Amino acid sequence: MKIKVKLFATLRKERFDEKNFEIDSGSDIEYLLKKIQLKKDEIAIIFINGKHADLNTIINDGDDIALFPPIGGG
Repeated sequence: MKIKVKLFATLRKERFDEKNFEIDSGSDIEYLLKKIQLKKDEIAIIFINGKHADLNTIINDGDDIALFPPIGGG
C-alpha cells in the first residue's frame, strides 16, 4: 500500500516534512511509527485524511497521515 505521511512542528527536525511510504496491508499507526522511528510519546495528534485517529487505527491504501507533537505554551 502507498501512503503519504506529513510531520509537523518539532517532528520535522532532522526527519522530513512530507514523504511517501510503502507499508503492508493491515498496518496500523503504531506500526507506522516504528517504521519511521518515532516514539509513541512524541505524537499527540494523529489525522488520517483529515479525521482524528489513534495508534490502533488501520491504515488504508492512499491514506494521507498527519502527525503532530505535543504542544506546550503558557
